Amino acid sequence: MSVTTNPSYKPLTDNTAIALAKRLKLFEENAALTSYQLDDGHSNLLFRIIDEKNKRGIIIKQAKSILDASIEGNSLFISGNSVPEFVPKVYYHDSSLAVTVMEDLSHLQTSRKGLIERKSLPSLSKHIGTYLARTLFYTSDFALGSKKKKELLHTFIKSESCKLTDELVFSIPFFNIDSPPLAVDLEKDVQQILNNQELKIEVGNLKRKFLTQADALIHGNLHTGNILANDIETKVIDPSFAFYGPFGYDIGQFMAHLIILAISQNEADRQTLLDHIDCTWQVFTDTFRELWMNGNQEIYSTVDGFIDEIVKEIFEDAIGFAGCELIRQTTNVAHATVLDQITEKTARLKAKRYALSLGQQLITNRRTFSETKHINEYINNYAKKTVVS
Repeated sequence: MSVTTNPSYKPLTDNTAIALAKRLKLFEENAALTSYQLDDGHSNLLFRIIDEKNKRGIIIKQAKSILDASIEGNSLFISGNSVPEFVPKVYYHDSSLAVTVMEDLSHLQTSRKGLIERKSLPSLSKHIGTYLARTLFYTSDFALGSKKKKELLHTFIKSESCKLTDELVFSIPFFNIDSPPLAVDLEKDVQQILNNQELKIEVGNLKRKFLTQADALIHGNLHTGNILANDIETKVIDPSFAFYGPFGYDIGQFMAHLIILAISQNEADRQTLLDHIDCTWQVFTDTFRELWMNGNQEIYSTVDGFIDEIVKEIFEDAIGFAGCELIRQTTNVAHATVLDQITEKTARLKAKRYALSLGQQLITNRRTFSETKHINEYINNYAKKTVVS
């Protein structure tokens, strides 16, 4: 990946995006190029540049801010060293223009869309478990040593994106700050959350970990919409929220999005999603333990039982963060979730109430869960009775 600087920032157009692709010599000299503007769901500019002869393409992304682009480019570069098979290849990055040029992954769809369409995506959980173990371990003190990690940590300062996560995940759902009105049917459920002081203490502890525990470089927004996949390939995209945070955060967020999908689906499809949760955690722990044994700079890594304590803490944190994300998704009326796609009103309300209830239980009881199968059994047993049959 090459990196340049330019004193003037200007929004790209189709013509200037094509000119950039030509200047970078990413296509044959006389290739007939066409630019298609895409919608990334945010305010970023996204261009797909295609060689009309062979249909080979690239993606040019211009972020809404120079800081976001810098964080995304640096994160992709680091992940490209540890998990090149699971992130898009970056051809070029220009921080001053907020531009990143990367491989075209249009042959893949978001894993969210695939799972909603009842596709099993058999490689997804194995790939994400491996991605999580490698990216987290290789950017931690255990692999880098404290000096190198501190140098890297300064590259990823806490941005507005981190502040946004703090507000949306850990503050607004539990204090109703500047929140739009909820459906009348959920007001009592939400009020129960707002009045639950024990829950707030636990969320406060999780928020403190999110803000202060710099274990490793985390993606920061690892939901199923930021994971592209098919049956054999998986790519994690858009790490513009990346910063140094707790090991368990990305794991918990990914789990939460699988859980909320599971709540919305019938028994057969639900089990596929719960199996993905099991597999993700198992692959993560197996891979993390292997890396721990073979590439650890921490002197205490040889102490019997230390890795068990680390993994136990990661799991507890992941479960707690998953609970926070479940509550955030269910109370955030500005953004519809898969639960809103349940057409029958009674079933839809039951699903939302269950998501809120489960989120609270995962947060307050996270230390009592020792395996994902215990969570999955609970979800399956409850969902069979109350949600989608």
